[in-house]
Amino acid sequence: MNFLALLFKGGLLGKVLLSAGTMLVSMLVYAQMFGWPYAAGFVGLIFVHEMGHYLAARQRGLKVGLPTFIPFVGAWIDMKEKPHSVETEAYVGLAGPFVGTLGALACYYLARQEGDHLLLALAYAGFMINLFNLIPVSPLDGGRVTAVLSPRIWFVGLPLLVAAFIYMPSPILILIGIMALPQLRRAWHYDPEAPENKAYYGISLENRLFYTLYYLALVIFLALMTYNLHKILYGKI
Repeated sequence: MNFLALLFKGGLLGKVLLSAGTMLVSMLVYAQMFGWPYAAGFVGLIFVHEMGHYLAARQRGLKVGLPTFIPFVGAWIDMKEKPHSVETEAYVGLAGPFVGTLGALACYYLARQEGDHLLLALAYAGFMINLFNLIPVSPLDGGRVTAVLSPRIWFVGLPLLVAAFIYMPSPILILIGIMALPQLRRAWHYDPEAPENKAYYGISLENRLFYTLYYLALVIFLALMTYNLHKILYGKI
């Protein structure tokens, strides 16, 4: 009872119910198409990814809400305050794909141990989701990480987003493209000498190299795993 009282007092119960409720709705929608086992695993992998962001944000002292889910869109955590520097933004941005990759790896390991096709399919979905999120364009995680180099690098991610749409047309990609437009406009007018930009984007060369190498290593690993699992599951690319 005391625990419930604390939840009510802090408004936490409503937040937990909202997160759990949207998570359940997503499972229900996906279950109609793929069945409950896959739906539960798929949403679970998205949850793991988002909790990577959540824990990293909390570790850096940022106020953040629990994940909210929308079917066929994914999920996001409610950042109640902006990161104080590009290094913090990159740290929080990279944590999601990193922890999400660990979740996909767990599915892959269990699938190889048990010979379970469902777990293998979930591992493939997990690797692909995290790889997609690392496209270097804001608002995707890749855009948040690669901003340690310069916001202008988002223009490298734009053709990749277009290529993804040509390969697999989706309204979600159109939505992401629309959300990216204001960020690309900001990158176009980015002045590295402006005092506010120097304050936010100022980062040591050591940290810049660390995030760049970490990002590239994760992209390469996810690309290889996605490629290999696609061949195993579908026999071709």
